[in-house]
Amino acid sequence: MQAVLLIDFGSTYTKVTVVDLDAEIILGTARAGTTIETNIMEGMKAALAQIPEPRGGWNFVRKLACSSAAGGLKMIASGLVKELTAEAARRAALGAGARVLEVFSYELSPKDLDRIVVSKPDILLLAGGTDGGNKEVILKNAELLSNLPISLPVVVAGNKVVAAQAEEMLRKQHNPVVVADNVMPDLGVLAVESARLAIREVYLSHIIKAKGLDKAEEYLERIMMPTPSAVLSAAELLAQGEGSEPGLGELMIVDVGGATTDVHSVAKGDPSKPSVMLKGLPEPYVKRTVEGDLGMRYSSEALVEIAGRGLMDYLGWTEEQVTGQLELLKENPWRIPQTVEEAKFDVAMGRMAVGLAVDRHAGTIEVVYTPFGASYIQNGKDLTPLTVVIGTGGVLLHHPDPAEILKGAVFNSQEPTILKPQNPTFFLDKEYILAAMGLLREVSPQIALRMMKKYIVKL
Repeated sequence: MQAVLLIDFGSTYTKVTVVDLDAEIILGTARAGTTIETNIMEGMKAALAQIPEPRGGWNFVRKLACSSAAGGLKMIASGLVKELTAEAARRAALGAGARVLEVFSYELSPKDLDRIVVSKPDILLLAGGTDGGNKEVILKNAELLSNLPISLPVVVAGNKVVAAQAEEMLRKQHNPVVVADNVMPDLGVLAVESARLAIREVYLSHIIKAKGLDKAEEYLERIMMPTPSAVLSAAELLAQGEGSEPGLGELMIVDVGGATTDVHSVAKGDPSKPSVMLKGLPEPYVKRTVEGDLGMRYSSEALVEIAGRGLMDYLGWTEEQVTGQLELLKENPWRIPQTVEEAKFDVAMGRMAVGLAVDRHAGTIEVVYTPFGASYIQNGKDLTPLTVVIGTGGVLLHHPDPAEILKGAVFNSQEPTILKPQNPTFFLDKEYILAAMGLLREVSPQIALRMMKKYIVKL
């Protein structure tokens, strides 16, 4: 038996998955509270102890991990124009598995600099200017950042003409400083892969140690990536396939958590109708968005406020009934529904979280009237043709009707300008293995793909 240990050190729980590479089966999954405050290994060992050991104990051929513990990978991005280089920097950070705390544009103000100091990001991504374009702003921002009272890892991914000069300024105060290719080398051209790789390099070489996660590496081979990167990698593999093993085609993954709802799409998103024109920055084929105000527990109040009347109409409840349920969650964010009413409330919140998160992730279409008649303009991805939507996250795994929650991801004829999937088939990550399979992809991609196709169930 070739047993492989795959670990996700989460912000709340450490999840372990043990797989047999020869048989291509899951031998067991378990979770225990993450113990970052003491020793990260305590929670991992407590989780592994829940899986029955074979005679003679475990003999793992590989031990790999990802992590979102200690706040995950927190980043601040800065660029020139909000809709262009600053947005490109944000997308690079999200694609690297980061939680983006702030995005600044133009020259950094004293207030911006104060927020950087208070936020204490794990990495600062500095962009600005196309190659050969504006030089002044990125150099001025590098100078301002070099006078910060704290030292941060910095990735420079702006105008290549002055990138080395910006690096030299930043090195006076910050370490490490890594130069990547410009996230927007030409106007309207997105090139985030170099920046993503640079962010990952800094994460592996510096952030893991800074968060106390390096203690795990005494036992493991290494922590390979942030957890969202592992999920994104799994999504890409499942969509595209590997070698002779076909994938499922273009797809979406919705991960509903206690604090955020993450949406991943692997799709070109080009207009599905011939009369529609694209506008704005090109969308990445593999895209991730994170909604920090759409969580089931820690951001439940914000979710209910945003959902507004729609939540009460869906439930058929009064405002007082909704407030009463929120109070229960405020008292105990770990609470599992105890009654039919609580379960109904969880389903409703889950559906609203899915709907709102996919609304923000999907592209939109607008009608523009010209002297020659109406034209249709698309911003973002057209996901209407998508046929696969995969759900993961506690509320989906622990409820008897996860499909009811996932219906929030479907195109709504009352909101026809939001380009959500029109007729998808729903799947469920029943064993919570997406992050684990993203890790396994690093060593055995075809096996990881076949296992996902086996264990991700059709609803």
